[in-house]
Amino acid sequence: MTVLMVQFSVEPADVSEIESAAEKMCAALTDANPSGVRFAACKLADGVSFLNILQLEDQTPNPLPSLEAAREFQQLMAARAVNHHSPVAAQATVLGSHHLF
Repeated sequence: MTVLMVQFSVEPADVSEIESAAEKMCAALTDANPSGVRFAACKLADGVSFLNILQLEDQTPNPLPSLEAAREFQQLMAARAVNHHSPVAAQATVLGSHHLF
């Protein structure tokens, strides 16, 4: 299993635009319904930071690059990230999980 996480922050004025784009991306992923894929887009408690988590079963390709809504989200995320430091996906190693991964 592969788990990728992306965390980024935006200016308060950009929060609603990011939320809307995340909702569209999640809807597109739900419509595509690829097997072996779990995804969550989260807003953190500070109200301006976001965390996206993607879990892929072994040998499952990442479906996000093929979804227009995901590409649009990624472009928006890179453009709106505080200080315009493009967020980078980091692979995480799951040490334990209770029905999450």
